[in-house]
Amino acid sequence: MELSITTPALLFPAISLLMLAYTNRFLAMASLIRSLYDKYQTDPNQKHIIEQIRNLRDRIRLIRSMQAFGVVSFIFCVVCMFCIFKNWNAAAYIIFALSIIAFIISLILSLLEIFLSTRALEVALSDMEELK
Repeated sequence: MELSITTPALLFPAISLLMLAYTNRFLAMASLIRSLYDKYQTDPNQKHIIEQIRNLRDRIRLIRSMQAFGVVSFIFCVVCMFCIFKNWNAAAYIIFALSIIAFIISLILSLLEIFLSTRALEVALSDMEELK
């Protein structure tokens, strides 16, 4: 396979859009945490609020890791382009492979975060069911 300078550049838009989605998730999570914190301050004896806070803590950690691996993938793409520019083909292939691996890890972590977010929704729904 021929690795040209445009090959790692193809990942730029994908990684950028993914990072934007991760940032939006993080901002939504921060808003939710602040509102839960306010609810907890007014009534710390609410039944499922502690469980939701634990879930949010795990999700924040996952989002941080997702973002970190996305950034690492982006950096590897740039370094790969530099290696191609310098005709360091063996290094370019290895670094491009590392970039793709970091991208895959970021996507897997994103999938795990989605599973955790659905668990949080189930907690909220069970809380509403108990109110009836």
